[in-house]
Amino acid sequence: MATELLLGGFVYSSSVPDATALAVTDGVVTWVGSDAVGRALHPDAQIIDLADRFVAPAFVDSHVHLTSTGLALDGLTLHAATSRSDCLARLAAAVRHTGDGEPIWGLGWDDSTWGGVDSEDRRFPTTAEIDEVVGHRPVYLARADEHSAVASTALRRLVPDLDAADGFDQHAPLVAQAHHLVRAAARSLISADTRLRLQRRALDAAAAAGVVAVHENSGPEIAGLDDFLSLADLDHPVAVRRYWGQAADSAEHAAELLSITRADGLAGDLFVDGALGSHTAWLRDPYADDPHTTGIVHLDPGTIGAHIRACTLAGIQAGFHVIGDAATKTAVAAFAAVAEELGTPAVARCAHRLEHLEMADADDAAVLARCGVIASMQPLFDAEWGGAGQLYAQRLGDVRAADLNDFAMIAKAGVALSFSSDSPVTAIDPWATIRAAVHPHRTESGISARAAFGACTRGAWRAGGIRDGLAGTLEPGADADYAVWEVDELVVAGSHAGVQRWSTDPRSRVPALPDVSASARLPRCVRTVRAGTAIYTGDAW
Repeated sequence: MATELLLGGFVYSSSVPDATALAVTDGVVTWVGSDAVGRALHPDAQIIDLADRFVAPAFVDSHVHLTSTGLALDGLTLHAATSRSDCLARLAAAVRHTGDGEPIWGLGWDDSTWGGVDSEDRRFPTTAEIDEVVGHRPVYLARADEHSAVASTALRRLVPDLDAADGFDQHAPLVAQAHHLVRAAARSLISADTRLRLQRRALDAAAAAGVVAVHENSGPEIAGLDDFLSLADLDHPVAVRRYWGQAADSAEHAAELLSITRADGLAGDLFVDGALGSHTAWLRDPYADDPHTTGIVHLDPGTIGAHIRACTLAGIQAGFHVIGDAATKTAVAAFAAVAEELGTPAVARCAHRLEHLEMADADDAAVLARCGVIASMQPLFDAEWGGAGQLYAQRLGDVRAADLNDFAMIAKAGVALSFSSDSPVTAIDPWATIRAAVHPHRTESGISARAAFGACTRGAWRAGGIRDGLAGTLEPGADADYAVWEVDELVVAGSHAGVQRWSTDPRSRVPALPDVSASARLPRCVRTVRAGTAIYTGDAW
């Protein structure tokens, strides 16, 4: 029953907002308060000097892809590419540093941000242009949203009858079924040992960002069953909750899928549609920059409704990937129909999820709140692609783009929020995520720092089925899951002026958080602790 007593810091606690000390015994928080009282109550404790650092509940990232994240961290990343020619130059550099015949997996190119001397340099690389650089190597280069990819001829040839698949193009990026087939072929070239190394690399990076748990969102088209099952047996201190994106048509089928995959739920990236960047998100009206398409539909309304019904009857958490407004409306209508049939309490009890939910409106939010559906959103999407002239405006036009990612509207409707990265689409960076939710491009869509922090901690635990009222807090009785941060300034900030006046009043007893304004330097993690055991220790510690 050894006790650690952390002293001389700033401890984030709703019950003791001016706390400076924290006691932990056998991996559980046993006391929160002031230094002097802590010393008196725990005279034999091991003392840890926080040196004026900030201690807060550790983060949970509720939407990641671990193997892909490991590839992005250790392999060819194209997020910084500035043009087609720059992208090809980076690919050529990767070829020079890769053994003959070895596959190359690259991630993150985004032609919506590219410049160049002419329009040719602002478009995607063609198959022929890739072949000219890589020769006979199998090469897979996923777009930033990972819903389309360009691939070398050598990789395409590994897929029989690829030219007959939906979404095939001889020269342009592959989408839909053609993309899924080529992605599977690229996955098959990754050895089990390499996959394990990549997964560990991703989880180590999560721990260094103050994260103690992640939710893997997988499925047949994303990483495949072998990858998913390997995570079930992975020994790593960062907890992994696993969601499998495959539709069930009955309660028995849902239970069978859960047994086969050893999943925690049949949710996550069960695709209703694709992504805006790849022109595959399902829209009610055509794309502004491609009026001949409204995107791609992966699941029909009947399949969506059957899956919700099956999982609800089986008591299993269900969910879908939805981005476009047509995809969102279809999923919302299915939840409403199942609630009408089985009763709203039965649906709400399962805490079903919708991933992304970028184009929801007030009517959608009202139904989701009533049905207890959790919105698993990525504020960094807005930071990356929102704003005048950026990707959303390019794809949708200014009017439609302005309404995306309305965190305030969704929260005010009563929908529970869980924030995440969708790594490697954006980085595992919780404080940047909080900043993006507090200060989105459309000011009215922002929420308070406290609400955003809750969506990255308590909300993310609840999204993963942990609803004990303690997870994601530093209250007595909670697991000692926390991170220690170096911060420049702690502030109390409300979501708008009226809330701000009350929040900063001492009578409100609102605990302070690090300043996440645009000009502030974000916190630096120096230690991450899971159930009382350090899982990351930085040099500054």
